[in-house]
Amino acid sequence: MPFQPSEQEEEYFAKLEMKRRVEEQAKRAQALAEEEKKRLKELHFMHCPKCGSSLNEESLEGVTVDVCPVCHGIWLDDGELVKVIESKKGVLTAIRGLFS
Repeated sequence: MPFQPSEQEEEYFAKLEMKRRVEEQAKRAQALAEEEKKRLKELHFMHCPKCGSSLNEESLEGVTVDVCPVCHGIWLDDGELVKVIESKKGVLTAIRGLFS
């Protein structure tokens, strides 16, 4: 005599299957997002945001900044502007002191 699963059993296993599929889809979406982030970083890393040419690293007041040889833009990473300002004495330090 074959065993007939109850309605509750079928519902339980259907929920488990749905949960597994949702988790699998979330993992795939996360992996795709990470791949896209990595691809965009490789595409834009050390390229000028204004004109797209490759950036050169140069020293400015003891801080390494990124300089575009084409449009002559100077691009600073997080915290580099503070280091440049702190290396300069006088008016800039006084102005910065007003806002601190």
